[in-house]
Amino acid sequence: MRHFGHLADDVRARLFLEQPRTFTGQSEPAVLATALGGTLYSPATRPALAADIRKQAARGVVSMVLCLEDAIADHEVDAGERNLVEQLADLVQDFTDSTQDHPLLFIRVRAASQIADLAERLGPAVSLLSGFVLPKFTPAGGGAYLAALAAAEAATGRRLFAMPVLESPELAHLETRREQLHGIAELLAGHRERVLAVRLGVTDLCSAYGLRRSPDLTAYDVALVASVIGDVVNVLGRADGTGYTVTGPVWEYFPVQERMFKPQLRRTPFTASGGTALASGEEVRRRIIEHDLDGLIREVELDRANGLLGKTCIHPSHVPAVHALSVVTHEEYCDARDILRQEQGGGGVLRSAYTNKMNEARPHRAWAERVLLRAEVFGVAREDVSFAELLSACLCG
Repeated sequence: MRHFGHLADDVRARLFLEQPRTFTGQSEPAVLATALGGTLYSPATRPALAADIRKQAARGVVSMVLCLEDAIADHEVDAGERNLVEQLADLVQDFTDSTQDHPLLFIRVRAASQIADLAERLGPAVSLLSGFVLPKFTPAGGGAYLAALAAAEAATGRRLFAMPVLESPELAHLETRREQLHGIAELLAGHRERVLAVRLGVTDLCSAYGLRRSPDLTAYDVALVASVIGDVVNVLGRADGTGYTVTGPVWEYFPVQERMFKPQLRRTPFTASGGTALASGEEVRRRIIEHDLDGLIREVELDRANGLLGKTCIHPSHVPAVHALSVVTHEEYCDARDILRQEQGGGGVLRSAYTNKMNEARPHRAWAERVLLRAEVFGVAREDVSFAELLSACLCG
């Protein structure tokens, strides 16, 4: 697998100073956790699930969650399980016979008992799985999930990762949050090698208070959600070796007319003027689309600033934006390399190559290491390449 691998070689050469490196499902956990990017969720009941996975892989999606939990109705669980087993059985032969890589695939279950059951029913198709997403993860119920995952690993002989989702009311409630977080940290520490990333279920957290953010607001504009995110990163996202990759919350809004992305990006990528003049109706629709995408862009930027990496996505149009924003800029790359060189030379402070900031070797070391890992996975943009150009290339090919 390779981020932006769906782009032509000459396009990647034009966009990247350092191109994204290849990785596999057997790569180091730190690489895979960074590589998750925009993780696309899909209901396990979709009749064309295998075709959907093939199509999204060809479009640059690197990780997907096949959902048996909140994405489907209670009465659809049995049918969803059967469909999942059948579709993955079809898919495993397809990828076995081709050179195309399949995305990192995870199953989101409802109960711990489903893990062993599905691993057995999948048979050879279990080779497609990277792991399981564990919903509504708490200290009280999380142990059963992790024990079931360990048993499935032993039974299948495969490495299977866990991605617990923090979304319980106890985490939202102030009086129980501290106990919950420390209990989760203690539980996960006993299974560190199996925990790929910690995911945030912001929709469920909001539901405990009857809240829902509008497309004008990011998760960080909702005070209650922002406080939970801050506390989760405080306990579970530390850079001292005890933390985990924490992924960004879902963005619930998507453009009504997705077909308009490509022509608009070719003409005036995210600018108010320039190129051929648009008719008034087209201009209105373009502004609506830009508005929808603008909210996602702002939230991804705030995710990064608050220590989160990657994002839960419920619509394919979100994934290119998340990936384009994950590319390391030329300025970040220069700063990160200079900081690590300075730190190896004994520390100290130096002016950045862009002469616009102070780079202090030791305090900025952990940041620099994370930037270079992201550079390995998502690549480094050329100095004159903007986010809009990266996104336009992803959407237009």
